[in-house]
Amino acid sequence: MTTWLSIPADSDFSVHNLPFGIFDPGDGLPRAGIAIGDHIVDLAAAAEAGLFGKRRFFKKLFEQPLLNDFIALGKPVTNRIRRKVQDWLCLAQRPDNATRLLADRRSARMHLPVRIGDYTDFYSSIEHATNVGKMFRPDNPLLPNWRWLPVGYHGRASSVVVSGTPVRRPHGQLLPKGQEIPVFGASKQLDFELEMAFVIGKENPLGEPIPVDRAEEYIFGLLLFNDWSARDIQRWEYVPLGPFLGKNFASSVSPWIVPLEALKAFRVKGPKQTPPPLDYLKGSGASNCDIQLEVAIRSGQGSETVVCRSNMRYLYWSMAQQLAHHTVNGCNVRVGDLMASGTISGPTPGSYGSMLELSWGGQEPIPLAGGTTRTFLEDGDSVIMRAWSEKDGQRVGFGEVFGTIF
Repeated sequence: MTTWLSIPADSDFSVHNLPFGIFDPGDGLPRAGIAIGDHIVDLAAAAEAGLFGKRRFFKKLFEQPLLNDFIALGKPVTNRIRRKVQDWLCLAQRPDNATRLLADRRSARMHLPVRIGDYTDFYSSIEHATNVGKMFRPDNPLLPNWRWLPVGYHGRASSVVVSGTPVRRPHGQLLPKGQEIPVFGASKQLDFELEMAFVIGKENPLGEPIPVDRAEEYIFGLLLFNDWSARDIQRWEYVPLGPFLGKNFASSVSPWIVPLEALKAFRVKGPKQTPPPLDYLKGSGASNCDIQLEVAIRSGQGSETVVCRSNMRYLYWSMAQQLAHHTVNGCNVRVGDLMASGTISGPTPGSYGSMLELSWGGQEPIPLAGGTTRTFLEDGDSVIMRAWSEKDGQRVGFGEVFGTIF
């Protein structure tokens, strides 16, 4: 496919991508758009121009500040809208209405793209789970259930924020080393977690599980996700019920949802699962995505340092398996619900997806540009995550998700 619009060769937002988001071009009115190169197709303006038919219906729909109602129309409609925009961008020459339909992406303010009713975080990277286990249980890194089910916990939807939102250092109970009585204070071991997340696009009735071989019908698209973590708060509160204040203070998402269909060329098989999963988790085909992942840290106004390069293909438990397990007990999901993968670590130290692993619990400082080092994040540090797939001249990316600690 070729387009009349000039798009940088290294742009995440090629004509093969066309992700959906909510943007404000400067008039204070957030609405739906599709990213293309350094521009945004204003979907409300496109509807008014008659690009989709049902002019009034789609104009009103795309003037909403959230994508939930649009996504709820189902993939036949959302895919048709995306194809219509793709066809418009691939016309033989620049259309007369191009100026009215395009906004400057670089100056637009981005918003959370969906109303997140519920958020679940999984723990689906065997490399990450093994690394964390080695630090605390050297003789038994993986707990007995890990290879049998996608472990997860219910997170806090209200504190999921869009990329660019500053993150306040959390306070909570800490147990100083060698002591038995906790103290209250600011976390001294603030961390990032490199994750991907998917957005639910179709609902199942309460009591009806989603089969693993139909799970992708319920996945609208993917986001890049940073699950900020306060390791010292988490360590003290973790037993007996798991993550709480060490996790629920903030999670950051990229503003553009890449439709699952845009990643078709980048589907790959996941790792071999041993022992074989139970029948309800047995999927088939290319269940993972070859998505390159990168994390950089910038200290203050200094240069950024890439500290991690990983890939979503390393995930042991696939998105379909996560969703099938989530609903096997009859749990219902709703449009806009968010499911995050858990930290995606690779097999080598440079691919570890958290500071906890990169510094091995704070024992091995990470060098940054300018001669400084980090074991965990300090105030003024910015974390920048990027994700993209590239193959045969096609590039489909997620842009970036970043946040600054204060």
